[in-house]
Amino acid sequence: MREKLISPTEDFSEWYIQVIQRAELADYAPVRGCMVIRPYGYALWENIQQSLDRRFKETGHQNAYFPLFIPYSFIQKESEHVKGFAPQLAIVTHGGGKELEEPLVVRPTSETIIGYMYSQWIRSYRDLPVLINQWCNVVRWELRTRPFLRTMEFLWQEGHTAHATFEEAEEETLKILYIYRDFAQNEAAIPVILGKKSESEKFAGALHTYTMEAMMGNKWALQAATSHNLGQNFAKAFEIRYLDRNNQLQYCWTTSWGLSTRFIGAIVMVHGDEKGLKLPPKLAPIQVIIVPIWKSDEEKEKVLAKIGELKSKLQAFRVKVDDREEYTPGWKFNEWELRGVPLRIEIGPRDVEADQVVLARRDTGEKWTVSTDDLGSKVEEALAKIQANLFQMAKKFLDENTYRLNDYQEFKRIIESDGGFVIAPWCESPQCEEAIKEETKATIRCIPFEQDGQPDRCVYCGKETTLKALFARAF
Repeated sequence: MREKLISPTEDFSEWYIQVIQRAELADYAPVRGCMVIRPYGYALWENIQQSLDRRFKETGHQNAYFPLFIPYSFIQKESEHVKGFAPQLAIVTHGGGKELEEPLVVRPTSETIIGYMYSQWIRSYRDLPVLINQWCNVVRWELRTRPFLRTMEFLWQEGHTAHATFEEAEEETLKILYIYRDFAQNEAAIPVILGKKSESEKFAGALHTYTMEAMMGNKWALQAATSHNLGQNFAKAFEIRYLDRNNQLQYCWTTSWGLSTRFIGAIVMVHGDEKGLKLPPKLAPIQVIIVPIWKSDEEKEKVLAKIGELKSKLQAFRVKVDDREEYTPGWKFNEWELRGVPLRIEIGPRDVEADQVVLARRDTGEKWTVSTDDLGSKVEEALAKIQANLFQMAKKFLDENTYRLNDYQEFKRIIESDGGFVIAPWCESPQCEEAIKEETKATIRCIPFEQDGQPDRCVYCGKETTLKALFARAF
């Protein structure tokens, strides 16, 4: 008998770890802070990859690959960048039994080495824009780690583009942010809030950082993806210049943007429940699990033969048959609910005789009988309903736990007790931002794009302002 999962309402952090391990998404590696992504978790990542990669290519981006090792001098060229990443760098000082002439940084992000290469490739306005993405791993020496959410090594995509003007770079930065939102909401069924990071929270070396914030099941925020307008900071550091139409030498404007395996953690924490994972059908490695039921060898033969016939009706879906004999049907039901498979098909001898199967939804637990004649269309319909319902439930949870207020005592009460997102007026003072963070542990997740423009007073100091910021505790 499998030990019951701890409830997410009892201990959300422990529940998350149990789900990650028991659903076989990932496991701890022998190296501190690292994880092994198991086949089921990697299949989920592959579906995320394919969904994003298609969107990037549709907008003219191409994939490339750049080295894992970066000369330390490159990191030092952009002052804000080196300051921001210095505590997280893994540095190689020896190789081949000898001390290196120059230390190498294990890639924490690739703005510097890609900036160097762009300086070699870009000569004229005719070379612009450069639209490149890479799928790779990065290493950041984190002190506190948690599978998928924060690990020393993780997988991601990082896009890097170069443009002739600020306006083109800004357009690119925002275009990518909206691509991320489209993916999050339509594929992962996760509602998100888009906005701009405050100066203290923006990416090291960026002019502007834009973010996609999602609410997890414990009402904390997770930064699900970011897109940065780097201005000309890296272009000037690496001499990325081009001759314009007037034969004048100009610095490029560059961007970078990324979404990582952290997003798997978001899927777990947004949709999961006391039974385990609930995966959105569009990304689920297995969309339909078929559980045959029999008591005798004769029944087994009939049931499996019928399943063989039915699989031809389900070729459009990712289907698996669990015909293991060492486990009971009930055990299998629980196992695939734990793994978050969206739809289950149950079929026994009586179902074979009646040309029917039983369908069971993971999201609602609803079970109903359908004819095998139109099984394909019924499965398609059920998966579409599950996908829509997961988004609607997550959106309802986000809306019910987002508060708009200007009273600081109420602000503190919500953050410290109920939890959730608080949208409150902010005077743009870093002192107020830091004071709120120290007193409540809530950070400014973003300055939402949607602003009412109404005059108000800063929730902390009372200064007049029209700006609203989104505050929350975050992973």
